[in-house]
Amino acid sequence: MAIKIEGGTVQETPHIPVLYREVIEAFAHCKEGIIVDCTMGYGGHSSLLLENNPALSLIGIDQDPTAIAFSTKRLEPFAERVEIRQGRFSEVAKEAMSQKGEKVCGILADIGVSSLQLDQRERGFSYESDTLDMRMNPNASLSAAEVVNDYLQSALETILREYGEVNNARKVAETIVARRPFGSAKELSNAIFHLMPKGKKIHPSTLVMQAIRIEVNDELGELTRLLDAIESSGIRRLRVAIVTFHSLEDRIVKNRFSKWAKNCICPDDAMRCTCGNNHAIGKVITKKPLSAAEDELRANSRSRSAKLRIFEIRRD
Repeated sequence: MAIKIEGGTVQETPHIPVLYREVIEAFAHCKEGIIVDCTMGYGGHSSLLLENNPALSLIGIDQDPTAIAFSTKRLEPFAERVEIRQGRFSEVAKEAMSQKGEKVCGILADIGVSSLQLDQRERGFSYESDTLDMRMNPNASLSAAEVVNDYLQSALETILREYGEVNNARKVAETIVARRPFGSAKELSNAIFHLMPKGKKIHPSTLVMQAIRIEVNDELGELTRLLDAIESSGIRRLRVAIVTFHSLEDRIVKNRFSKWAKNCICPDDAMRCTCGNNHAIGKVITKKPLSAAEDELRANSRSRSAKLRIFEIRRD
């Protein structure tokens, strides 16, 4: 059934997309052209953007065949303005920008696992899952089972510390190695539960599961490659909006946007500028990331960690 929300109607939606008002506003000036939704998922942002911008077209990208099938049906009312492509978003978005050129007026990426993937226990994303998978693309070669059961202890420790910011990463890695093999996310969660900090709003095992998921799907690498593709695209006028759910992702986006806005690229200790002071390709629109308003937080608790940063590319 369709759900009415401020800014439009989410058709046949199982969930409301995060920061939906902020995403609509981010592309409000794009009166015509193409928006590339790099992480289409189940079509929440895509449907709202198409409804609110009647002259826009959209290329939706996802690597999950279940999401592709769902969104194809969900976006049927806008079929003449939608093209759906399957694959890793860094590769497909690069291809789309090369093909469409200046027709592309916006890039949207909502980084992270979708609500439906979390809720489908057979996908292995949740700490309650009876499987150990976590692949956004079910046909990908690397799964959580290989990471948990086959990686060296040192590699597991690095992943937990860097991707999950797990304080006692060494002890958790030792416990995993000592008690493996694991057949399910639930079994893994139970094994490490006693080592995880309690009293937070999130489940104690969440950070460990998050770290493994990021490794399985190369999420930070994908984000970096997408930013590389945008930077090298040569498109002169482009609005870039990226939603992140993790401090590492947000830091990557913040640093890249800062780089893009910097005119002078001389070393910090240079006595004077010799680079030409003309290297900026645009400006940062959001000095601080946008976060969910109180009413959205009440309606969708998963939006609490979402951050949106926006950059406006203006190449002379």
